[in-house]
Amino acid sequence: MAGRLDGKVAVITGGGNGIGRATVLRFLEEGARVVLADLNEQTGHETLALARQAGTDAQARFIRTDVAREADVAAAVALATSAFGRLDVMFNNAGVAGAFGAITDIEEADWDYTFDVLVKGVFLGMKHATRVLKAQGQGGVILSTASIAGMSGGDGPQAYSASKAAVINLTRAVAVELAPERIRVNAICPGGILTPLIHRGNEDAMRAVLEKFQPWPEAGQPENIAGAALFLASDDATFVTGEALVVDGGAVAAGSNAIQNLGGGAMAAMGAGVDRGTTGQEGSFRSF
Repeated sequence: MAGRLDGKVAVITGGGNGIGRATVLRFLEEGARVVLADLNEQTGHETLALARQAGTDAQARFIRTDVAREADVAAAVALATSAFGRLDVMFNNAGVAGAFGAITDIEEADWDYTFDVLVKGVFLGMKHATRVLKAQGQGGVILSTASIAGMSGGDGPQAYSASKAAVINLTRAVAVELAPERIRVNAICPGGILTPLIHRGNEDAMRAVLEKFQPWPEAGQPENIAGAALFLASDDATFVTGEALVVDGGAVAAGSNAIQNLGGGAMAAMGAGVDRGTTGQEGSFRSF
C-alpha cells in the first residue's frame, strides 16, 4: 500500500522529540524523505535511532539547527535539496515554553528569546522554503505549530500566547500571498499534549492533569498532532490554506482557561524567568 507522502521531501524543525519526533516518524512511515532539524543533537540522534528501528532511517537526515539563526534554517532547507533533490513540505515546529512571570518581572532578553524561537523561526522557515518551492514551480506545503494559547488570553504565558497569535496571523497573511503559487500555508493549534516539554519526566502526573484539561477523556499525544500534520501535508488537503487547525480534545470549545485552572497565575506571582524547553540549554528562574 502506497504511503500518503510517497515521493515527498519534508523539513521538520524541532524533530528531536515530542510533536516533531512523532511527525518525523509518521512522515517516514508514509513514504516521505525527511530532514530532521533540531538544536539538541542528542534527541535528534535519538529520533534517527527510532527511525533505524523502523527501517526508515535511510530516508532521514539530521542537522543541528537553531531556528532563530537564518544561516541554520537556510542550511536545513539546503540539505533537503542536496540530499533528496527537492522540497515539498516545510514544518516549522520547533518551540520552547519561553518567558514566564508577571508582566512587570519578565526580562527583555527572555521576551526576545521567546519571539526569536517561536516567531522569527517560523518566518525564516517560511522565507527559505518559499524560495525553493517557487523555484521548483510545483506548489508545496508550509506548516507551522501554533497553539490554542494564540487564540485566547488564558491558555499560556503572555509571551508564548502572543507569539503563537503572531504565528496564526502570519500563516494567514502568507497563505494569501502564496496561494497563486499553489503553496498551501497552514498552522496547527495543539491543546494540552503530553510531550517532554510539558511533562519534564513526570509523565504519569502530567497525564492525570491533562486528562482533566479538556472534555476528551484522554491526554493529547504527539501522534495526534502528527496525524493532523500528515493530513495538511498530503494531497487530501489540496484546498486547505490559511487555516489554523485546532487539535485539542475540545478544550477551546469548553473554554479551558488553562493558566488559571492549572495554577499558572499563582506561579507567575512566585517568580519569573525563561523556559528553554528541550533544547538542552539551561533556563532560569528568579523567585520573589
